[in-house]
Amino acid sequence: MIGAIVSAVVIGAIVGALARLLVPGRQNMSIGLTLIVGIVAALIGTLIAQALGWADTKGIDWIEHILQLVLAVVGVLLVTRMGPGRSGRTGRTHT
Repeated sequence: MIGAIVSAVVIGAIVGALARLLVPGRQNMSIGLTLIVGIVAALIGTLIAQALGWADTKGIDWIEHILQLVLAVVGVLLVTRMGPGRSGRTGRTHT
């Protein structure tokens, strides 16, 4: 049980950080929020992969990790685009 929690945190941190790198532009997210988005994406991705039978391979489950990354990118986009104080403007000022 402890091992599963530790691996979820580690994979979540990696997936969350990679998702932020893949999303263009600046994301106004804390490290903690990035970790939460990554952990949630990793857990949901694992559940989907297991339900579809993609997580029972020998070695590294690349399809599962790609699914987790895609979900994390969607999560980062949702958090940064729909976060508090977002009015839909780009924040650019004309001088």
